[in-house]
Amino acid sequence: MADPYATMLERIKDVGRLSAIEALLDWDQETYMPSQGVEPRAEMMAMVAGMRHEQATSSEMGDLLGQLTDDDGSDPIRQTNIRETRRSYDRSVKVPNELVKELTHTSAMAMEAWAKARSESKFDGFAPHLTKLLDLKRTQANCIGYDDDPYDALMDEFEPGVKTADVATLFAELRQRLAPIVQELAEARNKPDFSILERHYPQAEQEQLGRGFVEAVGFDWQAGRMDVSVHPFCTSMTSKDVRLTTRYDEHYMPCAIFGLMHEAGHGLYEQGLEVEHRFTPMGQATSLGIHESQSRLWENMVGRSKPFWECNYARTKELFPKALGDISMDAFYRAINTVQPSLIRVEADEVTYNLHIVVRFELERALINKQLEVADLPDAWNQKMKELVGIKPSNHADGCLQDIHWSLGAFGYFPTYALGNLYAAQFFAAAQKALPNLEDQIRAGQLMPLREWLAQNIHSHGMRYGAAELCEIVTGSALSTDPFIEYVEKKFRPVYGLD
Repeated sequence: MADPYATMLERIKDVGRLSAIEALLDWDQETYMPSQGVEPRAEMMAMVAGMRHEQATSSEMGDLLGQLTDDDGSDPIRQTNIRETRRSYDRSVKVPNELVKELTHTSAMAMEAWAKARSESKFDGFAPHLTKLLDLKRTQANCIGYDDDPYDALMDEFEPGVKTADVATLFAELRQRLAPIVQELAEARNKPDFSILERHYPQAEQEQLGRGFVEAVGFDWQAGRMDVSVHPFCTSMTSKDVRLTTRYDEHYMPCAIFGLMHEAGHGLYEQGLEVEHRFTPMGQATSLGIHESQSRLWENMVGRSKPFWECNYARTKELFPKALGDISMDAFYRAINTVQPSLIRVEADEVTYNLHIVVRFELERALINKQLEVADLPDAWNQKMKELVGIKPSNHADGCLQDIHWSLGAFGYFPTYALGNLYAAQFFAAAQKALPNLEDQIRAGQLMPLREWLAQNIHSHGMRYGAAELCEIVTGSALSTDPFIEYVEKKFRPVYGLD
C-alpha cells in the first residue's frame, strides 16, 4: 500500500503548484496585462482558485490526514508538513468552493476598478466592488468560524493563531509609547532638511542605484526580476522565481530606493526557503508578520542606517550630482530619517508608520463588523488620519484609495505590517548580539553575514515554528514593543540633536 505521508506530500505539492499559477496570473495583471484583459483574467483566476481549493479539501486529503499523526517529534519536517496541512485543511474545508471562486473573480475585477478609481481619485468607482468583497469576506469568516470577532477568522489566514483582541492591546501600547516620541521630535529645533529628497532624481539613475542595492543585499537575479507596478510588491512562484516591483517618482527618490530595499527583504526570505521543500509547508514562510520583519529590517535598520550610507553615499552623489552636489552625507542621512506626518503609508517614516497601520486596522475591523458603512469610509479615514497621524488627506487617492489590499480582499492583512516592525527590531537586536561587528560590516558594504544569519535563523525553518515560537527561539524573548521603542529612541534622538 502507498505511504499516506508520501501521497499527502504529492497532493500538497499539486496545491502549491496551483497557488504559484495564481501568483503568476496576479503578477501579470499588476504589471503587463492590457486593461481589456480584466474580465477573462478574472475567469482564469477563479477557475485556478477553484481547482486549488478542490484539491486542498478533497475527500482523499481528508482520508490521508486521518491516517497520519503529527505528535511524534522525531522527524520535525514530517511533523511540520502534517500539522500545517491539517491546519490548512481544517480551515479550507469549511469554505464552499463556489465562494472561493466568487471571491477570486470579484477581487480580480475589483483590483482593476481600484486602480482606475485611484488614478481618478474617485471613491465611487471602487465602492460597489468593496461592498461586494466585504459581503463575501463576512460570509467566509462565518464559514470558518470564530469565538469573539469575525476579524479573527480573516486575520488567521495571514498571522495564524493571533487574536484581534491581543493585536488591539499591543497596538494600544505601541501607540501610547510612540506618542511622546513623536511629540518630542516635532518640537525639536534642529530638524532635518526634508526638501533634499524632493529635488530632481532621474528615473534611470534611480533604477541603477536601486538595482545595485538589491544585488548588494544578496538578491539572486538568476532567480528573480524587477518591474514597475502601481503598488510595489513582491511575489514568489518558487524560491527560484521571485518577482519584485517598485514605482518611481523623480521628485521623491526614497519612493523607489527604499521601496526596492523593502521588497528585496521579502525576496530574500522567499529565496532563502529551502528548495527541497518546495510547495510544502516546510518551504513556506511561517507568517506575514515574520515576512514583513525581513522587509522592514533591510529597508530601515540597514537601508536607512548611517553605516549603510557611509558606504554608499559617494556613489549616490555621483549618480545625482545636481540634486546632491551641495549636500553632505550627514544632511542626506538626516533627511531620509525625517519624522513628520505623511499621507502615504509606504512613504511614512519609521516612527509614524505604525500609526498608519492602526488607522487601517481599526477601519477594516469596523467594516467587517458592520460598524462602518462603505459610503462613510472616506470621511472616517480622514478623521482617523487626523486623529492618529495628525494630517488629513485632501483627496481619495491619497486617502482611502492609496492601498491595493482591500481590492484583493485581503482583510486582516494590515496588522502584519506593524507586527513586522516589532519582529524586525527584536530580530535585529539579536543579530547585533550574534554579529558584534555588524555595524562595521555594513559600513564596509559586507551585507552577506547578516543575510546568512537571517537565512539560517529564520528563512530555512519554513513553517516549522509559528511566529511567536520562532521569535522566542531566535531572540530568547516573546514579542515585545521594548526593542522597537529602544531602537527608535537610540536612532532618532541623535538625528534631531536630542542626545
